[in-house]
Amino acid sequence: MKQNRWNVLAAIPFAIVLASVATAAEKKDEIQERNVDVCVVGATPSGILAAVAVRQGGRSVVIVEPSRWVGGMLGAGLKPTQDCPNIHATGGLTKQLLTTLGQPWMEEDGRKVRASKSNRELNPADIRQDFLELLQEHDVPVIYQHRINRCEIDGTTIQAVVFDYAPFDSWGCPVAEPERVESLRVTARVFIDASYEGDLMAGAGVSYRVGREAASEYDEPYAGVQTPMEAAPIDPFVEPGNPASGLLAWVEDDHEKPLGAADGYIQAYNYRYYTTSNPKYRIPLTPPPDYDAKEFELVGRYVDHLCQTIDDPQTLNARLQRIFPGWMNSGEWNYHRDSLFTMAPVGISQEYAAGDFAAKAQVWKRHQDYLRGLHHFMSTDSRVPEAFRRQTAALGLDGRPHPETHGWPHQLYIRVARRLNGRYTVTAHDVYNRTTVDDPIGLAQYGIDTYPARRIRFRDEGKIHVGIEGKMFIGGSRGPTNVPYPIPYRAITPQAEECGNLLVPVCFSASHLGYASARMEPVFMICGHSAGIAACLAMEADVTVQQVDQAALRQALEQAGQVLEWTDELAELARSTGGTRYTFGELLRTCDTDGDGLVSQSEWEAGKPGWGWLFPIIDTDKNGFIDAKEYAAFQEYKRINPNWRQLRPNASDR
Repeated sequence: MKQNRWNVLAAIPFAIVLASVATAAEKKDEIQERNVDVCVVGATPSGILAAVAVRQGGRSVVIVEPSRWVGGMLGAGLKPTQDCPNIHATGGLTKQLLTTLGQPWMEEDGRKVRASKSNRELNPADIRQDFLELLQEHDVPVIYQHRINRCEIDGTTIQAVVFDYAPFDSWGCPVAEPERVESLRVTARVFIDASYEGDLMAGAGVSYRVGREAASEYDEPYAGVQTPMEAAPIDPFVEPGNPASGLLAWVEDDHEKPLGAADGYIQAYNYRYYTTSNPKYRIPLTPPPDYDAKEFELVGRYVDHLCQTIDDPQTLNARLQRIFPGWMNSGEWNYHRDSLFTMAPVGISQEYAAGDFAAKAQVWKRHQDYLRGLHHFMSTDSRVPEAFRRQTAALGLDGRPHPETHGWPHQLYIRVARRLNGRYTVTAHDVYNRTTVDDPIGLAQYGIDTYPARRIRFRDEGKIHVGIEGKMFIGGSRGPTNVPYPIPYRAITPQAEECGNLLVPVCFSASHLGYASARMEPVFMICGHSAGIAACLAMEADVTVQQVDQAALRQALEQAGQVLEWTDELAELARSTGGTRYTFGELLRTCDTDGDGLVSQSEWEAGKPGWGWLFPIIDTDKNGFIDAKEYAAFQEYKRINPNWRQLRPNASDR
């Protein structure tokens, strides 16, 4: 029997979370002391795999996690294979988990096996539960609700890390001030920073970078400041036509740096959240206590612009839906970058990236309040068509994936924060397979994928416009060459003179563009697994992480099943078995409801909301169905035409 785990409200995982470790609240009078071989900061997928690898190596380990949950973004809406275009480029524990996380058990020929549900059917609560069971299986303890206070350092060695007890609030957001300072102290021989923020790396005094490099720094043509996109001729001033009145919220003046120049901005964050209108599961989306419609006045002017320039009601509805709820990804809503406004703020991520905990808490809460306020605005403002207002007002958060936080995901999608300034910097040249490395720890494959960094006002032909700047998706999901590239061990290790016992498998050393490709959860998982193995080798040889013997590391990684080179044999296997997620088989599994081996237009639109415009382009014989040949031909077209989205009708107007 198949189990429908969407109807389970994850009470068991939460009980395990609370019972798995004594919290600082139970020991108010003394600091907790832990002494282990390896301390991992962050129960992200990368941190979990690092810890499991350490246990498999016979060493002791503890994970210290700031929140009450495990799984990072994979437990908060992102799906395991969503950013994995080529399963054959993965290996080790990562490959084992990508196709099983969140999949329910079922009976087949008298055996218990994992089902093969589509990403759209997976529930983040089930993914979190699977991670908890993996940790339990390998006897990995997790200490929750603790964040870094300071590092105790002797020369280039982290001796211990001291943590504050700072529980997330009931809405799943971090707090500005801890409940108890210096609640936990962990001593270890090796530390692994598997957080999305790189707080341990920064606390240890290791050098890092934030922002966008100039195009000239690494000879990357698309680096740095770019041309504004999705522009609209709307007035950005509080009093229309009066610059002296100041700018409205959520737009800023251009800093007027030239194209390709460096700046401190980074791409947008957002929630990957679920909505429903079903009263059984719907949790109301209420405006924040300090809601002011003036904050969304520029959104209202954009809505008015769309209503004035789009005659077709269906097209207008689709464009409004890009604002709220956003882009329907795989059952959850994501940022829609083909819109001047969408469901998350732009221009504040850099305040989070290297900010202190108070700044981080503020930025996180601003994302939550923005989404709450935007929902209310799109439900009530008179410029929004009445039918769309009713449609929006009917939506609330779906309580099933995140029952403990009023339906809010417990993890904000931190696409990039700090990046290690390590011994090797991954750049766009790696993504294009123009480099050779001799210390690979795994492979990466994805396009150069960035979301907007700024929303600015500018003049075009003498008229004021508002546009977003910084978005790109070079090469699509398979990347510009459709060939994986290696992540070097040097990219996860600091400079030797800065720290000798720290590994950084998430905020690894990369340029803005290099990280934009490599920043995917499967890559983080691979790097975490390899970091755990490297930590064991460093302890065994009693050397720094920089001194780990590369021949021994390679042998250990290969024994663990890591894929370190993209060979002709693997390329042929990928071609013959449909190694990418954009295969006709995956399309049938997602869309072919009548089982005839073809995809009709109605099936396509039901299975891929928002992509109806693409069906007639793929259906080249115009018979009303997409077959395997047509789908394969379109995937090849995408591979060699990174700007394929311009096929969309009226794309030039955007």
